[in-house]
Amino acid sequence: MKLFSDRCKESVSSSQRGWTITEMMIAITLGLFILLTTMGLLLSSKTAYVMQDQNATIHETGRYVIEVLSRSVRQAGYENWNNGSMPMLTGTDFSANVIGMDAMTLKKTTAGLDGATATDVVNGSDVLAVRFFGESAYGEDGAVLNCAGLAVAGPASIQVADQERGWSIFFVAKDAAGEPELRCKYQSKTSWNADAIARGVESFQVLYGIDADGNGSPEQFLNADRIDALDDRLLLIGDNAMARARDRNRKTNWKKVKAIKFSLLVRGSQVARDDHLANEYNLFGVAYSNAQAVTDKGVRIREDALPSATRNRIRKVFTHTIQLRNDAAGNGT
Repeated sequence: MKLFSDRCKESVSSSQRGWTITEMMIAITLGLFILLTTMGLLLSSKTAYVMQDQNATIHETGRYVIEVLSRSVRQAGYENWNNGSMPMLTGTDFSANVIGMDAMTLKKTTAGLDGATATDVVNGSDVLAVRFFGESAYGEDGAVLNCAGLAVAGPASIQVADQERGWSIFFVAKDAAGEPELRCKYQSKTSWNADAIARGVESFQVLYGIDADGNGSPEQFLNADRIDALDDRLLLIGDNAMARARDRNRKTNWKKVKAIKFSLLVRGSQVARDDHLANEYNLFGVAYSNAQAVTDKGVRIREDALPSATRNRIRKVFTHTIQLRNDAAGNGT
């Protein structure tokens, strides 16, 4: 009996024995290692997903903006040659088919380019305006649309022909949350307005291909300020300011623009990098930035000069060149 009792005590004592401190420490360490590894994998997976999502969004934004701008720029100078009875001005009396401004922004509700200002310009972004004629008396056929997708009517008479040309104007401004966006400014039947067509456009830069010798091909690409400087050196004829203004309109170098090159810096909507690199973006290439960055603001963007909260977003430059298809000549006298 005593032998049996001793064996029972040994069995009970053996089954109730717990872990040693060493075993507990090893188990906790292994558990923490597994937990941290799992968390690291989850964070890495989330970071990869965010980067992939932001890259896809940026590429889609760039593709869409290029499509919209290309369609609008190709409309520049359009007129309806099928309507021989439509009263038109001569080509020399038209305003230019494209007009630009360097490092400027616009108000939403002012007419055309009125009220352009250098205040609150987003990273030296430019303004691009395209002019074209509509079709039919009221534009109800929708054959010609502005950048907002609204139909543009043809001119009612020779007296208002140039004033009634359609507008598609592009500029960059910030929304209520401080995010930069490319906007389309347009004229409806009752008023002027501007709507966002793409968010995340940090810089919008434009160069204009000038055909100085009249052979139909641009010899050089200049920014808007340099074209205006060429116009300021024109020898104008006229007895008064109004006459000289008409002569400037006839001779302006803006009417020699045959191509447009634009570049966009597009950023993602959220932080997706942790490299803390001060990347530099040259929108028209390093050579152009080295030569013109001082006077052509916005063609070189450094991340360390941007607000700290936005520096670690993904960014990409998109550049595109468009040949102008039309050169409004008019059929008036």
